[in-house]
Amino acid sequence: MPADANAAGDIFGGWLMSQMDLAAGTTAALRARGRCVTVAIDKVVLHQPVLVGDEVSLYTTIVRTGRTSMSIHVETWRRARHSHETIKVTEGVFTFVAIDDDRRPRPLPTETDPA
Repeated sequence: MPADANAAGDIFGGWLMSQMDLAAGTTAALRARGRCVTVAIDKVVLHQPVLVGDEVSLYTTIVRTGRTSMSIHVETWRRARHSHETIKVTEGVFTFVAIDDDRRPRPLPTETDPA
């Protein structure tokens, strides 16, 4: 049995949340042009199980930006190994704060700031 699955063959929800945090963190770092930290996870809903062998895809959308923070909606979809059908399995909102080298909040760059 894989380490991230229960005896019924379902992937643990904590593993899915970890993948969601990684996906949102990548989006946050790109938008902030630097390091970010997770400060909140809200409204996580587990709609359907993910089974061992399913392909998992994650999609992110920035839904709010503040002076130093942003909220990112994450959806997780699964596709069974021998199917073309995709099913949304989880979604949630992850909030990140951009930080500087001293790990203190720093302002997000504007969309027009040079990279």
